[in-house]
Amino acid sequence: MNGQADAGVAIPDADPSSGWTKSWPHTPLKLPERALEIDRRDNGEVILRNPTPLDAYPNQLSDHLRRQAARIPDQTFLAQRNDNGDWVHLTYAQTRDQADRVSQWLLDNGHTPDNPVAILSDNSLNFGILQLASMQVGIPAMPVSPAYSLMSKDFAKIHYVCGSFTPSLIYVEDAAMFKPTLDAVKPRATIVATKNADAIPGVIAFDDLLKTETSEALERAYATVTPDSVGKILLTSGSTGMPKGVVNTQRLMCSSQAQIGQALPFMHEVPPVLCDWLPWNHTFAANFNFNTVLTYGGTYWLDEGKPIPGRFEATLRNLRDVKINQYVNVARAYEMLIPALEADPSLAEHVLGDVLYLFYAGAGLPQVLWDRLEALSIKVRSARIPIMTSLGSTETGPPAVKGYWPSDTTGTIGLPMPGLEAKLASAGGKTEIRFRGPNIAPGYYRNPEKTAEAYDEEGFYKIGDAVKWANASDPLQGLMFDGRVAENFKLLTGTWVATGILRLDVLSHISPLVSDAAVTGENRNEVGLLGFANIEACKQVIGAGSEQMSPEDVVTHPAVHNALRKRLADYNNDHPASSQSVRRVLLMTEPPSIDAGETTDKGYLNQRAILTARAEQVQRLYDGSGADIVTT
Repeated sequence: MNGQADAGVAIPDADPSSGWTKSWPHTPLKLPERALEIDRRDNGEVILRNPTPLDAYPNQLSDHLRRQAARIPDQTFLAQRNDNGDWVHLTYAQTRDQADRVSQWLLDNGHTPDNPVAILSDNSLNFGILQLASMQVGIPAMPVSPAYSLMSKDFAKIHYVCGSFTPSLIYVEDAAMFKPTLDAVKPRATIVATKNADAIPGVIAFDDLLKTETSEALERAYATVTPDSVGKILLTSGSTGMPKGVVNTQRLMCSSQAQIGQALPFMHEVPPVLCDWLPWNHTFAANFNFNTVLTYGGTYWLDEGKPIPGRFEATLRNLRDVKINQYVNVARAYEMLIPALEADPSLAEHVLGDVLYLFYAGAGLPQVLWDRLEALSIKVRSARIPIMTSLGSTETGPPAVKGYWPSDTTGTIGLPMPGLEAKLASAGGKTEIRFRGPNIAPGYYRNPEKTAEAYDEEGFYKIGDAVKWANASDPLQGLMFDGRVAENFKLLTGTWVATGILRLDVLSHISPLVSDAAVTGENRNEVGLLGFANIEACKQVIGAGSEQMSPEDVVTHPAVHNALRKRLADYNNDHPASSQSVRRVLLMTEPPSIDAGETTDKGYLNQRAILTARAEQVQRLYDGSGADIVTT
């Protein structure tokens, strides 16, 4: 089955409005033809394949680094602000030189592929150098969420990581900042730091690694790396227990980049320029963003901001300061960016003016944000900028299926990438999708039991996500995300509740009063929400006198309840079925907990972990006891 993808979606010119210009013509992206093979089995399973042959890919990721260092040596690869706020640039040639020196130091000091190099800090230039340096000589790089060290109260996960994965080296950006963690954990590893190395006895300054002179031993070690060598160990969020270490082979990373280049061929002609905060300990930024910029010779501006109150101002400053051609982020970032662009036409024109496409992942983008984003692009460009997403996980590269054509609505995740097979199988009243291909992880580091559980009898990885056809009569329209199989549940009536889709739909109505929510109602008569209240948005509803109110007073205020009740009524009018309507919300002031596995530092909420950790609040929601509960 083959079909021609749309090259772009043209919209008639919008009337110019005050403050806006339309100086950038819409240039349709070069996109591949959609192609799909479908094999329907007698047992009801369906196998989907992309018949397009997968392009060749190198043995290891650093082959791309060496190619770019020879081809564009003086182009900026990574840039980060220093303590004075000035941008520090690292060119491709400098990156290769420094990575080679650090590789040599690792070899000289007895580090081997048997133990990973752990990186506990946020993204930085030295982080990037160290992970490239370790991987290119066969030593796995293991980025670890800084939240395990800096936000945790008991250090349980970092204890587990150091004890189970036994890193031979631990890198921290600032030794003084991580001293409490390292004092508590007492890892049996060499500690390397960029700042305040003297804060902990025996810590080695990163600059000392850069003084190493390379030798032939480096090239010999480089030559031993194969596609099946472990490049990275990326940790799962640990939301159902302690983190698992997903084995990211060189084959996984390099084949994934070949797939991306075939799905988005314009990357070859217009290398990606990103301004990005997403953490390199998550596959989204670690593989999709970092590796794509490296593979296609782009520039990566490190954003020290985050899409949270008090930190997003830094992101806006950086977006004003640099010129990007792709905006790649999670839904939470769009939720904060869109109002800023709507309020500032010059910023909107600067950010969106050269953007080839907009990409979201990690969580669904509510339709209300999609519509506002399209309206902005029409004002700036007189046409819609393509908005795309994909479906994947830490175990899949990450993109396994990808939407590589413009869509009209949120949730279209696309079709399988070249070289990938997807299996559709019935599970929990839904259709689960599973994956097999070169970009799929072979398993979990030092954990054969979990590895065996993660794959079916044919070797397909069981991601746990459900999908449905965007148009069952036209499969080339692609698949849509249909929630998490494990998060769906039944009401007492036996009716299935599709948690993922319901959550997105209701948040489109009750945002920004509620920033996110967990869906409740398993074995009960009604669907409800544990809602994380957006205190500042609620204060705006209250108006005068709210500035000094406590969060507890805010979530019990009648004005907030009336506003939320009205929005819920609008949502319920459109979703009258018992499995879709929301009849009660408990407004919470306590943010999701890292230690309890309720959230990741990327902002993704784990529904099951929240409902487990807050079982008493779920009970109270249905008892109706509490001034923080809104019912309809």
